[in-house]
Amino acid sequence: MTKLLFREDAYLRAAKGRVTAITTEGGIVLDQTIFYPTSGGQPGDSGALSWGGGGGMEIATAIKGEDDTVVLVPAEPVALPAVGQEVTQTITWDRRHRLMRVHTALHLLSVVIPLPVSGGAIAADKGRIDFDMPEAPEDKEALEETLNKLIACNFAVSDEWITDADLDANPALVKTMSVQPPRGSGQIRLVRIGVGENTADLQPCGGTHVANTMEIGPVRIGKIEKKGKQNRRVYLHLADL
Repeated sequence: MTKLLFREDAYLRAAKGRVTAITTEGGIVLDQTIFYPTSGGQPGDSGALSWGGGGGMEIATAIKGEDDTVVLVPAEPVALPAVGQEVTQTITWDRRHRLMRVHTALHLLSVVIPLPVSGGAIAADKGRIDFDMPEAPEDKEALEETLNKLIACNFAVSDEWITDADLDANPALVKTMSVQPPRGSGQIRLVRIGVGENTADLQPCGGTHVANTMEIGPVRIGKIEKKGKQNRRVYLHLADL
């Protein structure tokens, strides 16, 4: 199992780690990592590893491995660190922070459009959600205005944990129609936007998020595409990119 440092602090940009395995494909597994692995529509982090003696490599992405590990994928074939080697890991922070901004903004988009979600994807400059939406919204500008007002509300973003039984007792927490939160560990992570009675959103999520909605900055709603009889795909863009 890889200790998920990004889960404890999404703002960690660098950390030590020790190589516990090298996969047959040449991926590196560390005992703990700040690299978020591709999952939940959010891409894996990129960055670099370095170690004593002048060793180093660029990391193209991170993916989930076997037995709850995170595998770091080198950007190109280079000499690998040895199992047991201590390394310093750094992530491409600007890219990660943009992913955090987009991901948090998509949570608020699901508040502005309170319909079941059938899919989604996140990039460093934009994201999208597929809604169970037979008819396109009449006023896209009004949706965008409401979304930006929510972002400007200075909501704190935090996480908490519930049991599988708690989720079964509160099925409305799950907005996604086709993908259910991972089960089996006994705990499910919730991301809360707001505090107490001023909670704007609360839903299961394993991704990385900003600490306050003000960090998102202004956004704009892009294309709204028809994707099947019942589905509409709504694009969201960071306005400053």
